[in-house]
Amino acid sequence: MKADVYSLEGKKVKEISLPKVFDTEYDPALIKRSVLASQSARIQPKGTYQNAGMDTSAVMKGRRSLPGSDRSINVGHARLPRVKSHRVLLAGRVARVAQAVGGKRAHPPKIEQRREEKINKKEKKKALSSAIATTINYKLVSKRHKIEGIKLPLVMEDKFAEMKKTADVITVLEKLNLYSDIKNAKAKKHVRAGKGKLRGRKYRRKKSLLIVTGKQAPVYRAARNLEGVEICTVRNLNAELLAPGSEAGRLTIWLESAVTALENR
Repeated sequence: MKADVYSLEGKKVKEISLPKVFDTEYDPALIKRSVLASQSARIQPKGTYQNAGMDTSAVMKGRRSLPGSDRSINVGHARLPRVKSHRVLLAGRVARVAQAVGGKRAHPPKIEQRREEKINKKEKKKALSSAIATTINYKLVSKRHKIEGIKLPLVMEDKFAEMKKTADVITVLEKLNLYSDIKNAKAKKHVRAGKGKLRGRKYRRKKSLLIVTGKQAPVYRAARNLEGVEICTVRNLNAELLAPGSEAGRLTIWLESAVTALENR
C-alpha cells in the first residue's frame, strides 16, 4: 500500500510504501480488551489501615461470674467493648466493633484484590496492530473526526518534528485542513458534572489529533497546548492512544521517520 508524504506547505512531495501492519484486520473486541487492560493497570489498590478502630482503651464489661461461685452479676448494659475514660461524654461509649462509631469496618476493601484486566502479550500486540490499521480506515475515522476533503493516511515529512512554535504548527494544520477538528474539540470542552471537578478533572475534553514521531522532538512542546492533541513516539504507542474509550479510528499524523520505525518494529 502506498501513501503520500506531505510537506509543511501541505503539498505532496513523494510517495512511500506502508508497512504490512496497516493491512491488519479490524478487531474491535480485541482492541477494547487491550484498552481496558491499560486502564485497569493504572488503578491504585486501596485498603484500610491495619489497626483501624483498634487504637482505643475500650474493654469488654459484660456479665461476669463471682469468684468461687456459680452466680453471675449483670452490669446493666450490652456486652460490648466500652471506652475507659475520666470524661463523662466518653465513659461507657462502645468502640472497636463494626457497628460502633469509629470502629472497624465490617467488610473493608483489601489491597489483595486484583482488579487488573489480563491480556496475553500476543493479543496485546495484535490489538495494537489492528488499532494502527484503523487510522487509514476512512469510515471509522470519519465517525470520530471532521475529515472532509482529507486523504488517509496522513504522512508528514520529518521537518514537522523540528517545529518549535505553536503558531507554526497551527499554520501547517490549517494548510492540511486539520485545524477544524481541533476547533471542534475546543468547542466541546465543558465543565465536568459531579465531584470530579474538585479532584483535578474540572473539564471533560474531546480527543483530537494524534501525532506519532520516530523519536522525541521539539514539536512535543509546540503542539501540547492544542486542544485534544496528543503526541507520542512509535515506541510508546498503545491501543488506548489509537482508540480512546476503546473506539478505534483516531485521526493520526504519521511522520516519515515514524513509519520507518514502525516497519522496523
